[in-house]
Amino acid sequence: MKVLLINGSPKAKGCTFTALTEVAAALEKEGIATEIFHVGVKPIRGCMACQKCDDGKCIYNDDTVNIALEKAKEADAFVFGSPVHYAGASGHITSFLDRFFYAGEGFENKPGAAIVSCRRGGAASAFDQLNKYFSISSMPVVSSQYWNMVHGTTPEEVRQDLEGMQTMRTLGKNMAWLLKCIQAGREAGVPLPRQEPRERTNFIR
Repeated sequence: MKVLLINGSPKAKGCTFTALTEVAAALEKEGIATEIFHVGVKPIRGCMACQKCDDGKCIYNDDTVNIALEKAKEADAFVFGSPVHYAGASGHITSFLDRFFYAGEGFENKPGAAIVSCRRGGAASAFDQLNKYFSISSMPVVSSQYWNMVHGTTPEEVRQDLEGMQTMRTLGKNMAWLLKCIQAGREAGVPLPRQEPRERTNFIR
């Protein structure tokens, strides 16, 4: 089993990465393979609702979205991390995830979790924003002992947030447990929920 962790910070080795690394270490201890993928610092297009997604890929191929979508095919679960910008997720990860989820396929029944890193405030609203992607995609949402957030302005300060780092470790353990339960269910002949054809109801006739 493998978990893909997405670093939505412009800083490849900053506070968000530090938190994701703690989650990854806990997963690895439970025998779950991990990969941390950085969305990068180059511009990421927003979704244009062009309806031209094809075979699980976005029509735009000039940033990291399609690279991550290819990796997602081999992932059994996801953790998306973001710094907090103006009480919300970063613009980079927001544009990334809008296209990642709209163009991507096969996320149903794969566990997902979000983590956020902030200096002081706004973490709860950014955390809620990221969780919306899972709850519209039939994905089990993995929780921890507290909301998945760390505080600090440097990786060193984040490591001093002992409760935050413990929350990351607990998240990793909980995700590993859920993945093992899903695998045990498969082996016991318990089928995953069948998805009905999607109904789209417009509110204006």
